[in-house]
Amino acid sequence: MKIVLKLLKWLAGILILIVIGLYATGYGYVLKGVRVVYLTGHDTAFIDDYPYFDNRTVANANPQPLAKHEDYKSVEMPEELKQTHETYGSIAYLIFKDGQLWHEYYTEGYGPNSHTNSFSMAKSITTLLLGKAIEEGHVESLDQKVTDFFPNLKGEYAEQVTVGDLASMASGLNWNENYYSPFSVTAQAYYKSNVRELILDLSVDEQPGEAFKYLSGNTQLLGMVIEKATGQHLSNYLSDNFWKPMGMEEPAYWQLDSEESGMEKSYCCLASNARDFARMGLLVMNQGQWNGKQLLNSNFIEKSIQPRFKNDPEYGYGFWLEEIGGRPFFVMQGVLGQYVIGDPKNDVLIVRLGHHRASKTDKAVFPADFYKYLEGAYTMLEDAD
Repeated sequence: MKIVLKLLKWLAGILILIVIGLYATGYGYVLKGVRVVYLTGHDTAFIDDYPYFDNRTVANANPQPLAKHEDYKSVEMPEELKQTHETYGSIAYLIFKDGQLWHEYYTEGYGPNSHTNSFSMAKSITTLLLGKAIEEGHVESLDQKVTDFFPNLKGEYAEQVTVGDLASMASGLNWNENYYSPFSVTAQAYYKSNVRELILDLSVDEQPGEAFKYLSGNTQLLGMVIEKATGQHLSNYLSDNFWKPMGMEEPAYWQLDSEESGMEKSYCCLASNARDFARMGLLVMNQGQWNGKQLLNSNFIEKSIQPRFKNDPEYGYGFWLEEIGGRPFFVMQGVLGQYVIGDPKNDVLIVRLGHHRASKTDKAVFPADFYKYLEGAYTMLEDAD
C-alpha cells in the first residue's frame, strides 16, 4: 500500500509540474483542449462541441417555414448514397430544387432543429458580412487596407494587405494551417482565451494579393476588421442583417474565444441547423435577394463566387469553387464534411452535415465523399423526372 501511495504522489507531482510548465510556456490552453476533446471521447474537434465554449447568440425573429417542393421526399435514396452517409456519419442531408425543400434526411436523433458546428462554413458567412459592411459604408471596398483598422499590424508587407486579400485567402500572413498539432496556431486560436492578441502577434511576411493560400487566420483577422468597422459584435451584425430578415427557424450560437474577450471565432464555429445553413446558400443562389428584398448587393455575391486568381480557380472570396459537368458550383465547406453546395445553373442546393469526411487527393478540389453526395442528389432528381 505504501508503494502505491508513493507512486500516486509521484504521478500527482509530475502532473502538477506538467500543468505549471504548460502555463509557464503559454500552452495552458492545451489543458482545455484535452478536457473538451479527449475527455469527451474524441480525438479532434467535433460537431457537438459548442456547449463547451462561451457563445454569443445570433438572435432570430419571426421564423418562416421553408417552402416544400410538391415532390418532397418522394424519391428513395440510392443504396450507394445510403452507404456513404453511414460510412462518414452524416447526420443531415438536404436537397433543394428551385428554391424549395425537395428532400430531407436525418440520423442519430438529429433533426431540423439540431445545432451543430459549422466549422469553416463560417468563413463564407463572415465574407457575406464583409459584403454588407461595404454596402453600408463601414468598409470602403475590397481594396481598403487592413492597416486602416489595425495600424500596428506586423510584417514587411503589412501596409499592403487589403480586406479583399483576407477574404480571398491571399494575405501573406504567417499562419500555419495545422489541425492536429496541439501546439499549432490553429489549435491556439480554437482554445486560447484571446484570439485578437494571437492574430495581431502574427506578421505579413509574404507579398499579398498574388496567390491563393488557405489560412484560417485570414478570416479571423477579417472578422476583427468587420467588428471594428461596424462597431458591432459579429453575432449581432449577422442577426440584424441576415438571421432576422431571413426568418431563420432557430437562433444560432457563435463560439467566442472567451466571455471576457468576447471575440467570435470568425473562421469557424457557428452552431446552427441544416435548414438555416441552407438559407445562407439559397441567399447566394438568389444573388442576395430574399422574399423579394435585396439583403446583399448582387455584384458582391457574383464576385465572391468567381475565382480571384486564374491559377487558383478553386476559391473566390469566402467560397470554394469548382466546375463540374460543365457547370459552376459554389461551396461552403467545413473540416468534418460540412457542405452547402450550390448549382446556380440548375437551381439545386445540397446540404450535408456530419461527423467525418473522406480524404482528398491532390488533384481533387474536395474530399471524395463530397462527390458522392453530389452524385447521389442528381441521381435522385433524375429518378423523379
